[in-house]
Amino acid sequence: MDDHRGYDREEIFSKKVKAGKRTYFFDIKSTRANDYYITITESKRRTNGDSFSYEKHKIFLYKEDFFKFANALNEAVEHVKTDLMPDYDFEQFENEDSEDEINNELRWE
Repeated sequence: MDDHRGYDREEIFSKKVKAGKRTYFFDIKSTRANDYYITITESKRRTNGDSFSYEKHKIFLYKEDFFKFANALNEAVEHVKTDLMPDYDFEQFENEDSEDEINNELRWE
């Protein structure tokens, strides 16, 4: 039986962003009609005694909403940076990702 929720679609591109206990995945997938959409998944590791599980939340973003979504996200981020926390040094996090990626590339798992 086909899964009509989009989970069976071909993945074209994927970007993983580690953020503390959370990991975000930005995936581009294709439809049967050769169209494209983005899924944004938040994955958070939960500890259950001696074991763990992952809690996931997913957003499907379709091409007709790309522009509005990106604008709203940028506007919200800028509002926090300029109006709510103007004295906070957000630049301290800019190099953090590249250092983590380098360290992860060098680590055997």
